[in-house]
Order: sequence, then C-alpha cells, then structure tokens
Amino acid sequence: MADKDKKVKVNNDEVCQALLLDNQICFPLYVCAKEIVNAYTPFLSKLDLTYTQYVTMMVMWEEKQVVTRHLKERLFLDSGTLTPVLKKLEEKGLVTRERSAEDARDLIVTITEKGEALKKEAAKVPEQLAGCIAGAEHAAELKKLLDEMMLLFHEKRQEGSK
Repeated sequence: MADKDKKVKVNNDEVCQALLLDNQICFPLYVCAKEIVNAYTPFLSKLDLTYTQYVTMMVMWEEKQVVTRHLKERLFLDSGTLTPVLKKLEEKGLVTRERSAEDARDLIVTITEKGEALKKEAAKVPEQLAGCIAGAEHAAELKKLLDEMMLLFHEKRQEGSK
C-alpha cells in the first residue's frame, strides 16, 4: 500500500509541475506580447491608431487593396474583430470598403490618399519602439523563432479549413 501511495504522490507532483506558471511557454509569450503592444501605445496614439488598426494599415500600405478574407488570414483575426477595426479606419478616412462586383460576399478594402499619407509618420514607429525594448540584441533570433511558429499556426489553420 505504501508503494501505491508513493506512485500517486509522484503523479500529483508531476501534475503540479505541469501547472507551475514558471514552466509555461504561453505565459511569457503572453506577457511579452502585452508589454510590447503597451510600448507601441504612445507612438500609435500620435497617429490616432490602436495596435490592431496599425497592423491592419501595415497590410494596406503593402498591398493597397485587399479582400477582407485575405486580411483575416494575414492578421490572424476573426470577422468579429476585423469588422469594427475596418469601420473605424473608414470613419477616419484611411480606407474605403465596398462589395466586389464579381462576388458580393467579398468586401474589398482600399487605402485612401489620407491612409497612404499616414505611412510617412508610421514609418518612424519601429525605430521609436526599438529604443523601448530591452534585449534588442536577440531580436533577429527571436523573430526567426516567432516566424517559424507563425508558419506552423498558418499551416494548422489551412488544414482546419479543409
């Protein structure tokens, strides 16, 4: 009976180890993401953008015109998050949204002149942010690892949609 009690105790210790916050991968990623987004806030507030609006505009500066389903894929956002972001960007005059003539299910988002003009100010944000983040010497290594994770997440999403 004593051996059985020991085995249960070992299993409980293993379970407890698995639940320790310091043993999690997700928690430091969560904290880092939250803190980095918070570091963006003062710079983005000067542009009158939230972080989600900013990353949306990054795609718009790159592609000029996109279908919303492509934006959802690029940004890993669902419709419930992306739709209000696009409405707000449209209210600010940075993008326009219109239904596709070919397929009414598709909503086409196009950058405006005002949205394009904002790019010049936004281009300063990455450099401003770099001065706020400790450990920048490891940024390239971290970016490589995160890119690999993003690729895996994208592949899993693609598999799930089949």
